[in-house]
Amino acid sequence: MRRCLQSIAVSNSPANIGNATADATIYLLLGALRRSWISSLSIRNGQWRGHAGLGHDPEGKVLGILGMGNIGSVVAKRAAAFDMHIQYYNRNPLPVERTPPGTKYVSFEELLRTSDIISVHLPLSDDTKYTLGSNEFAQMKDGAILINTSRGPIIDEQALVEALESGKLYSAGLDVFENEPQVHPKLLANENVVLTPHMAAGTVETVHKSEALAMSNVRNALQHGTLLTQVREQRAE
Repeated sequence: MRRCLQSIAVSNSPANIGNATADATIYLLLGALRRSWISSLSIRNGQWRGHAGLGHDPEGKVLGILGMGNIGSVVAKRAAAFDMHIQYYNRNPLPVERTPPGTKYVSFEELLRTSDIISVHLPLSDDTKYTLGSNEFAQMKDGAILINTSRGPIIDEQALVEALESGKLYSAGLDVFENEPQVHPKLLANENVVLTPHMAAGTVETVHKSEALAMSNVRNALQHGTLLTQVREQRAE
């Protein structure tokens, strides 16, 4: 792959999936706050409310965004509409002009320690694999909520299962998993987890935008010899 990147121009369309993935993140966040799968399962089984109990409001909660890139920034804007307090961690703080209004930069440790909800938006690499494991869950607030719409292996899934079973985490909303398409059986069995099968960007509009951008990249390459959205690794050369 590395040799190919040296001789073949490669493009992608990361910006096109931002809105859809951010919307799915908020959907999972709200579902996790209400533990909506319990009531959904109850009514399908012929029980009116079952043992769902009361959920929680997003208003006033501290949302910690782990990875404030394109998708994380859109999530911050969406979450602001719910009157959430938003903080984020990146390896480096964003410039002021690129920081969503009302958000603040904190250290990784502070984000773990002070967030009511943590939403993961990191790319997967050797450096980010298992960013969240047993040690990190232990640092989180009791009753915290975890959302992941980025990549499954960023989270140690067994450690996540243990944090949910112990009650350290109140709930989770997951669109991605460590060993897709396999899902840890204890996540499937846990009513406090809202699950979707890696389809956060799966909307008609997003696919149409991505197809249009792909054609624009081909056209620009043929006419001008360059790509509109060349991958970051090649742009850095």
